[in-house]
Amino acid sequence: MTTSPNRRFLLKSFATGAPALLASSSVAAPYHPQEAALVPGSIPVSQLPFHYDVNRDIHNLENGYWGVMPRTIAAEYSRQITMVNRDNSIWARNVLPSGSCLAGGGQEAQAAIARQVGCSPEEIAVTRSGSDALQLLIVNYRLLKAGEAVIYCDLDYDAMIDAMNWLGTHRGAKVVRFAMPEPATTANILQAYHDVLERTPNAKLLLVTQVSNRTGLVTPVKEIVAMARERGVDTVVDVAHGIACLDFKIEDIGADFAGWSVHKWTSAPLGTGAMYIRSSRLEDIDVAYDNHHIPVSKIQARVPAGTINFAAILTIPKAVDFHFAVGAAAKEAHLRALRDGWVDAVADLRNVEICVPADPARYCTITSFRLKGMTTEADALHLQRVLLQKHNVHTVWRGGIAKGPVIRVTPGLYSSPSDIDALVKALQAEHSLFV
Repeated sequence: MTTSPNRRFLLKSFATGAPALLASSSVAAPYHPQEAALVPGSIPVSQLPFHYDVNRDIHNLENGYWGVMPRTIAAEYSRQITMVNRDNSIWARNVLPSGSCLAGGGQEAQAAIARQVGCSPEEIAVTRSGSDALQLLIVNYRLLKAGEAVIYCDLDYDAMIDAMNWLGTHRGAKVVRFAMPEPATTANILQAYHDVLERTPNAKLLLVTQVSNRTGLVTPVKEIVAMARERGVDTVVDVAHGIACLDFKIEDIGADFAGWSVHKWTSAPLGTGAMYIRSSRLEDIDVAYDNHHIPVSKIQARVPAGTINFAAILTIPKAVDFHFAVGAAAKEAHLRALRDGWVDAVADLRNVEICVPADPARYCTITSFRLKGMTTEADALHLQRVLLQKHNVHTVWRGGIAKGPVIRVTPGLYSSPSDIDALVKALQAEHSLFV
């Protein structure tokens, strides 16, 4: 008996072919631009806040979790939910006379992501999240032998750290952890990676995070990847906070294996991620759970079978179109300007420690800080609550950092100067909280 549409059929079908801040200090009355074709470069950053329907009762500076969909993407997602719910297996089984079908929608999503990052669609698999993509790359890396070492640092993401530790408990790897230097510079970041590689001659796999979810530090990925490759060490690169936030293509960082969340800075619906494997390295990542429903020669075999949110996948091309309508360079400049707005304003507060260097190459929108005397996770949580309850500013504390916990500040594409001003006033009032 034929089963209902599920992730296995979706993936098999994929594989086989079936700059500046606003001038005003606050956002004006709601304005809904006319929906129009998303032409590259057609949306100025000054108009971005008007493309979002968000809760402005709270100054939300915690946009690192996932990306708010602008109105046009949310509308597309709603349309796709209605279509999938209405047509069901008629659509999935390619019965519609229009030719619209599950396979075509999946291929369009792959092609859109590939266009965004500058690679072949055959090097892209759609996943449920960046964590899914990266964990699959790590635990299914085939070239690791028992006794060989794998390396990660304190600023890497928890789910990826767990996967690297899994290689120790389940594959017999020697797991090596090191701390990113603070304060960081390009020179001492590179030196830290050089040193850990030098003292780990049996290293085989290195996890590299392009933009740390903990502090916002942007690492010189291309140089680190090349450094590792010279020593016969492969890298898995976490670009979850880099794709669609920084202006680059996947080839610019030299990665062979990378993963990211399409529901972060690309602003696709929740439950969308992407895996990149350079075509020449496909055989070095094992298929997922013996997923032989798909030919081993296809990247989709590296993703587990199972039902996924079809409507979310179908919305990815619209999200990529919106990304290009703003423009990667314009997005990066806009997000950096929002970040600079608060960092520059608190530079003279003696008790505020910014956790990334002033070098623009080493930061973008995410930037974390500590207050003098803030040494415990309980302190960080207390400050997070003070900022929200007293000043109506939403941030999030992050731990797992060798030097101690931080408060993470992440403006979003829709953020306004009033959000930034609120944080500045809060820090001016609270910077001596722990001293």
